Amino acid sequence: MAGVLLELSQVSRRYIAGEQEIHALREIDLVIRAGEMVAVVGASGSGKSTLMNILGCLDQPSEGSYRIDGQETGALTSDELAGLRRDHFGFIFQRYHLMPHLNATRNAEIPAVYSGMDKASRRERARELLARLGLGDRCDHRPSQLSGGEQQRVSIARALMNGGDVILADEPTGALDSKNGREMMGILHELHGQGHTIILVTHDMQVARNAERIVELSDGRIAGDRTNPDRVVDAPGGPLKSFPSDKPTRRFRASWGRFAEAFKMAWITMASHRMRTLLTMLGIIIGITSVVSVVALGQGARQKVINDINAMGTNVIDIYPGKDWGDEDAGGIDTLVPSDLEALESQVYLDSVTPGASTNQLLRYGNKRASASIRGVGEQYFRVRGYEMARGGAFGRQDVLNQAQVVVIDQNTSKKFFAAHEDPIGKVLLLGALPCRVIGVTKEKEGPFGNNQNLEVWIPYTAAMSRLLGQHYFDSITVRVRDGVSNQIAEQSIVKLLRQRHGTKDFYTSSSDTILKTVKKTTATMSLMISAIAVISLVVGGIGVMNIMLVSVTERTHEIGIRMAVGARQNDIRQQFLIESSLVCLIGGLIGILLSYGVGLLFPLFVKTFTMKFSVLSIVAACVCSLSIGLLFGFLPARHAARLDPIEALARE
Repeated sequence: MAGVLLELSQVSRRYIAGEQEIHALREIDLVIRAGEMVAVVGASGSGKSTLMNILGCLDQPSEGSYRIDGQETGALTSDELAGLRRDHFGFIFQRYHLMPHLNATRNAEIPAVYSGMDKASRRERARELLARLGLGDRCDHRPSQLSGGEQQRVSIARALMNGGDVILADEPTGALDSKNGREMMGILHELHGQGHTIILVTHDMQVARNAERIVELSDGRIAGDRTNPDRVVDAPGGPLKSFPSDKPTRRFRASWGRFAEAFKMAWITMASHRMRTLLTMLGIIIGITSVVSVVALGQGARQKVINDINAMGTNVIDIYPGKDWGDEDAGGIDTLVPSDLEALESQVYLDSVTPGASTNQLLRYGNKRASASIRGVGEQYFRVRGYEMARGGAFGRQDVLNQAQVVVIDQNTSKKFFAAHEDPIGKVLLLGALPCRVIGVTKEKEGPFGNNQNLEVWIPYTAAMSRLLGQHYFDSITVRVRDGVSNQIAEQSIVKLLRQRHGTKDFYTSSSDTILKTVKKTTATMSLMISAIAVISLVVGGIGVMNIMLVSVTERTHEIGIRMAVGARQNDIRQQFLIESSLVCLIGGLIGILLSYGVGLLFPLFVKTFTMKFSVLSIVAACVCSLSIGLLFGFLPARHAARLDPIEALARE
């Protein structure tokens, strides 16, 4: 006689319904040997389904012991129980419990996905099983395209996918007509003849007569357990000939196969609920578009300011009298003198040097007059400050030595005193009472804060100091550091040189490089602050994803139950929902990135001063952020799905 395969000792199962305790099973003692065909019969409510669920490891006893081939199931984890369902049990449900969005082949191969069989092998095995069950031409049909009998055969193929040592059939003929019912029982007899242990759960004694042993339940207790001498084998010679009994080979790629299946299911679910998916993505799309666009705007504005400062010269250092900005005694300090200029001009680390002496005077030309800023500068001033000439040229060294009454004017002055078609070169402007001949007009130069609307003219500093100001010292000295020399080192050297010459530090320096660093730091801080505000929309979007995913878990509870019944681990269920939420957020993020690029294309139509700057880092960060939100906010729904009870999940349609 075959050895004991399934053994229940004093098994009871109680349920709590409100304030009432229901005893579904009471002190059941039952032994089923390998290769038996047993029918469990009883009226509705007698405990048949509960017993089947415990035998198939879908449920666990409240009390007592259940051993499978000598192994106590009460000490097993949920994943170990899933392994038993996957590798040893095959379920044939009365309602078939097929996935409506999968065809017959993919429904049949689900257990093999979770057992680690590679795609090619499981696809071949599923089609072979379906062919032997008479569904060779229906492999690519979905359940809605199959008859009841055909759907039941698909569920049989699924039950046999991993071998199905024990076949648990719940009312296998209950939803079939008499012809399909006879064929169903014929298939079960064939399977029994091939060595499978068959457990029939039915209320129909005609069906139970097909078993070699009948166990009768009444009010949760075994009312009878007898052999069936009148066994009727209603087997019309079904399509089964033989089934391979070897278990599918576990491969190193098992985890990848489960991941790929979860990915496909996530994609199918998203495609089946397009509107819900789009609404779920909406928060992520808005958030990513906001973040990427804000960062691009910040980068564009930052680059514009940096370019403007670079145009002024980032290697320029200004020297002023006094201890620092706003020094009240600065006006009485006159130590920046021509000898300091000569000393600085001899330094090898400096490219060019110019003094500065400024005043405001009334300019006159003909009957036109206007107030202007008059700057006395050296011949190297235009190189130091990076000015280019639109017309004429700058004054030279000889003009400075001769105190020449020549002037270079800016575009604003040219427009103020001369008509558009009139050439200013050679014309004489009165700077206060000093007549000066125009020798050059500078090109328009936009500063960091836009175009300067003031009128500016430049004359040799010698002429300005002797003829206009009557002073022998400079208001400032500006130097341009030679390329390749550190601004910081050059500034330190200048301070050391002038301190030695003056005997004290009665001056201070201002470097455009310092301004540039400050601007970069400030704009980076502003971009970070604005980005942080934009991230709030991402968090809101993530909460939306979590809510929709929780709703999705509720809608797909039945599907989760089916997967658990055929052997899916908790991790498999959790992985599927995490993949789905991550995929939703990642696609939403990509759409958001594309929309932000669209904003970047439209931006120049409305703003001319600067353009949005997109960086690879910000795009990568946006993708990582989207994926992280999917994982973070998808975890709770995924965990909720993985913790569902298989029995309760299967009961929901």
